Amino acid sequence: MSETSESIVEERIYTIPFSKVIYGRRIPRSRRTPRAVRYLRSFIKKHLRCDEIIIDSEVNEFMWARGIQHPPRKIRVRAVKTEEDVVTVYLG
Repeated sequence: MSETSESIVEERIYTIPFSKVIYGRRIPRSRRTPRAVRYLRSFIKKHLRCDEIIIDSEVNEFMWARGIQHPPRKIRVRAVKTEEDVVTVYLG
């Protein structure tokens, strides 16, 4: 968790459910994990009202660990917002 000299404005922990997004609709198997990553970005953007989102490599590896067809049903993340309106998403 390397945070630079920027001060933290807000820090929240979310459990993001992907089940309705990728399994509830008729989504092709080959598009499930990319869709889950897009939903993760939109969820954070909606809840923290920011423009720029940086997803940590651990979160990305966790999402893609089981391949493109079987993303996790939910994920727990820690979102840190800085003064520059940049949100970094960590596995939490």
